[in-house]
Amino acid sequence: MADYRGTQDIPSLKDLKVPVSEVLERVYQALVEKGYNPVNQLVGYIMSGDPTYITSYGGARAMISKVDRDELLEELVSCYIETKQTGY
Repeated sequence: MADYRGTQDIPSLKDLKVPVSEVLERVYQALVEKGYNPVNQLVGYIMSGDPTYITSYGGARAMISKVDRDELLEELVSCYIETKQTGY
């Protein structure tokens, strides 16, 4: 039987190494589900660093806060360039 009396270590998002692309997908979906324009909200967040641009619904704000804004921008630009090169 497990001993639940001691302190348990719960890994954080950084410990789990969730890919930035997956974070963006989850945050995008949360913004859509709450009726926000995800492009406007993500741009506002990346430009200002103000987490209130991102809904807390589904843990989206907490999730995106664990990723450096530079990493978000790098992922978005890389994806854009890849899409333009492949034509998709």
